[in-house]
Amino acid sequence: MSSEATGKSTLSVTSGLSRNAIIIRLEGELDVNALPLLREHLQRIWDLPPKSFLILDLGEVSFCDSMGMNELVDIMQRCESRGTRLLLGGVQGVMARVLSITGLRHAFEVFAVFDDALRMAVAHP
Repeated sequence: MSSEATGKSTLSVTSGLSRNAIIIRLEGELDVNALPLLREHLQRIWDLPPKSFLILDLGEVSFCDSMGMNELVDIMQRCESRGTRLLLGGVQGVMARVLSITGLRHAFEVFAVFDDALRMAVAHP
């Protein structure tokens, strides 16, 4: 049963820094109930000076609804306005299917393996 049925968020959000990137790891269900937690976490990120990259690790996302996808588009637009490249790492399974079905796969820089996204960020000054 998704968290939409229960009204409770099952999303866990953690973050860290690398030399020129902010890394946000999402685990659980990216749905309407998760948005307040994710937005609260993102606000702390937006309050920091911009880094060259924001990497979202989506490898442990087990569910994503249309509101979750809308939030990813909003994050992409916010990154663009800040001059930050958004990389989606760990895009397999659920997230690969959702991005493909919605036609948004090509709107994002997508990496099946998180470490490949991290290498991309580290390779650029």
